[in-house]
Amino acid sequence: MKKRDFFSLRMLILTFLVSIIIYAQDPPKPVFITMTTLHRNFNTDSKDWKATEQEYFDKVTSKNPLILGSEILTHYYTDNSSEVILVSVYKTWEDIEKSYTTSEDLIKKAWPDEKARTAFFDKQNSYYMPMHSDEIYSSIETIGSKEFKATNKEPMIVYIRKSQMSMSGKGKGMKEYNEKVTLKDPFIKAYYPFRHAWGSDSRDFMEAYFYDSFGDVEKSNLKQDELTKTAWPKEEDKKTFFDQLKLGFTGIHGDYIYHNLPGVSK
Repeated sequence: MKKRDFFSLRMLILTFLVSIIIYAQDPPKPVFITMTTLHRNFNTDSKDWKATEQEYFDKVTSKNPLILGSEILTHYYTDNSSEVILVSVYKTWEDIEKSYTTSEDLIKKAWPDEKARTAFFDKQNSYYMPMHSDEIYSSIETIGSKEFKATNKEPMIVYIRKSQMSMSGKGKGMKEYNEKVTLKDPFIKAYYPFRHAWGSDSRDFMEAYFYDSFGDVEKSNLKQDELTKTAWPKEEDKKTFFDQLKLGFTGIHGDYIYHNLPGVSK
């Protein structure tokens, strides 16, 4: 049986994000987010692709208790229209490896006949090009987050901002900014900050924002300007705050906008 190449202990990444479950712990512990970037094979049917991923989610991902959250994100505004991001969330680093074994057992139960199992995964693999990349991040519990709660079955806009940390030990104010601005913005339906744990660049600082529509992104920008002026009405105070905040970053960032697939959201 040939399953997805990335579905192995090399990084054990099953399926997307970003539904992070925060456990009541004192102090709160970070969860781990695995992100696999795949590339769609456009010579295959998109409806069949969605149906196949839905079947895998229903029979495996949704039944694996070690996968706390998952999403599949597809290109909306990124530099590569073939991108598909698979995200899974785990309570601990060890659960990433344990989850692989649990999923293997669920796979055998879902497709007990080996020929049928092989046929399913051959079909699933056919929807993607052979290359992929893997990253693992850890959530940041100390600066605030807003948990995702689906209000409809329509795809949501997921905006991911990737910033470069300065690694200088300087800079502060993210928690205060989020409390006064991000978490008060009604257009942001969910917000998750996370940073590099394993991957290509230790400077990575990521923020995932969920919106009901693309139009809400612009409305959110205007609302954040309003909230910022309310939080720091004096220009001098605002400049002092943001000058200090910026010390934590190099000033370089990238913007990526995706759709999620609601049916395979956990």
